[in-house]
Amino acid sequence: MQNLHKIKQDMCDIGSRIYNRQFAAANDGNITVRVSENEVLCTPTLQCKGYLKPDDIALIDMTGKQISGRKKRSSEALLHLEIYRQREDIKSVVHCHPPHATAFAIAREPIPQCILPEVEVFLGDVPITKYETPGGQNFADTIIPFVNRTNIMILANHGTVSYGETVEQAYWWTEILDSYCRMLMLAKQLGNVSFLSGQKSQELLDLKDQWGYKDPRNTPDYEDCDICANDIFRDSWAESGVERRAFPAPPAVKNPAPAATAAGNEAALVKAITDEVIRQMQKS
Repeated sequence: MQNLHKIKQDMCDIGSRIYNRQFAAANDGNITVRVSENEVLCTPTLQCKGYLKPDDIALIDMTGKQISGRKKRSSEALLHLEIYRQREDIKSVVHCHPPHATAFAIAREPIPQCILPEVEVFLGDVPITKYETPGGQNFADTIIPFVNRTNIMILANHGTVSYGETVEQAYWWTEILDSYCRMLMLAKQLGNVSFLSGQKSQELLDLKDQWGYKDPRNTPDYEDCDICANDIFRDSWAESGVERRAFPAPPAVKNPAPAATAAGNEAALVKAITDEVIRQMQKS
């Protein structure tokens, strides 16, 4: 049996981390955890996520109706519920406004690929949804074209939404993405962004597959795609108003047949990625 009080405490902890990282100003953002087939814990509306208490968390059903809680549930709960309906494996959703990733949402600039190993392994291609007024079902429906091919999305002119098996995992994807977007902006100011080679990019995709993280670029459907050119979600760009403006397309890198990675190189890569993830988590 689940300990609902412990889950609420975890939600409050993530709310504090979101606020302290300046991912949510004032009362921005919302967090949910699915605790049964028809029940979801949800943060309240109009309350700062940095000062949540377990007693503030509401319980809602899968239609958005509030079952219990002294404070009204978030007005954007329908977005979370749609993700749960589309992905039975997902147990938690985090929505907030991390400033660097949200800058890409405002610019509607696609996130460049094949640059940072951690992003290739843990995130992959990150889509940008079309814009809809937040709160309603039309807004929730914007995630449907992408939700089964990624664990994080950029919401046009709004923020991010990420999801996972736990509330901490759901939050991790957002932290990785915002850190990456900040690095991209800093590198751009220095005057150069260097891309990984096709071979090294494929090694990361192979490693990702070994770890159990699925990536559409490593499936037969995308054998002939340019693995560094955001091909997975490119067909959505016109409707979403997404266009390359700040970061030009990388040199074409066709998806080669998967090749075995040398044991020594693989071990070094695993260590490098693990060390970086631990370092980033310790900073939060």
